[in-house]
Amino acid sequence: MGFFERWLTLWVFLCIIVGVALGQFMPAPFQWLGSLQIARVNIPVGLLIWVMIIPMLLRIDFSALHQVTQHWRGMAVTLFINWAIKPFSMALLGWLFIRQLFAPYLPAAQLDSYIAGLVLLAAAPCTAMVFVWSRLVNGEPMFTLSQVALNDVIMIIAFAPLVALLLGLSAIVVPWDTLLISVVLYIVLPVLLAQVWRKLLLARGAGTLERTLESLHPLSLLALLITLVLLFAFQGRAIVTQPLIIAMLAVPITIQVYFTSGLAYWLSRRFGVAHCVAGPSALIGASNFFELAVAAAISLFGFESGAALATVVGVLIEVPVMLSVVYLVKRSKRWYEAV
Repeated sequence: MGFFERWLTLWVFLCIIVGVALGQFMPAPFQWLGSLQIARVNIPVGLLIWVMIIPMLLRIDFSALHQVTQHWRGMAVTLFINWAIKPFSMALLGWLFIRQLFAPYLPAAQLDSYIAGLVLLAAAPCTAMVFVWSRLVNGEPMFTLSQVALNDVIMIIAFAPLVALLLGLSAIVVPWDTLLISVVLYIVLPVLLAQVWRKLLLARGAGTLERTLESLHPLSLLALLITLVLLFAFQGRAIVTQPLIIAMLAVPITIQVYFTSGLAYWLSRRFGVAHCVAGPSALIGASNFFELAVAAAISLFGFESGAALATVVGVLIEVPVMLSVVYLVKRSKRWYEAV
């Protein structure tokens, strides 16, 4: 794990401080940036999201899809957790904590928006960081690559209907046109552009691709941090008046991580999946494609929405919580492989 990834939580905390301060003392520029929209899609954030997402998608080799049958049990566990368990369990946790337990302490007007942000976070399986987590648990690299590629293909088709279904069950109205625009802008087009670019780079040698990825990586992280500053500049007033909002939103997200990773890990053991496959399977079930979730939340509900804040909380706790899951997976290897 690189220096910036290792300390991602610290950078997010710094973005909170900088964003809140700028939003309080210099509100006019941020209001102007927030007004730059086409079809409810904010142009500056859209560009930043592309800078974040495309370098990550460059790593995906869709030709690896033919290998999905080699570890079909692990793949079945991954797909079951990501698409049949994770989004629905998050909707349930959102209802339990946001609508019930924490409702008296949260802004009533934002309750639906907070739940929507949690659902968006859970409906987007991890794309890039799972490669980091997989390496840390000595995971099977080709399995990790093939499961990410398959999840990306499914996400193109299933993300919009799944989000609309879960938000509809929560009585949250979602504009279908905006949701579909978000899918096209933040999934379909980046995937196509990344794959075309990947082929052009590989035509000049694998080393060219690696050098390009290395040079783009800092830009991707910088775009993420700038986006977070913008978000917290708009969310500053809510955070200053109710600083415990972030902690309350972190509770269902944290529970979700341990529940989904634990369930995937246990199911993998029950089905006789090798530990080098079970690790990545558990980790991709726990981690999120938070860049997509943040972009969709902004497009659907706006900068100042509870949905945008909820997705950012997912970024905030991603690294420390996932590192704890990595630790548990590695420490439990002897138990996992015991007959």
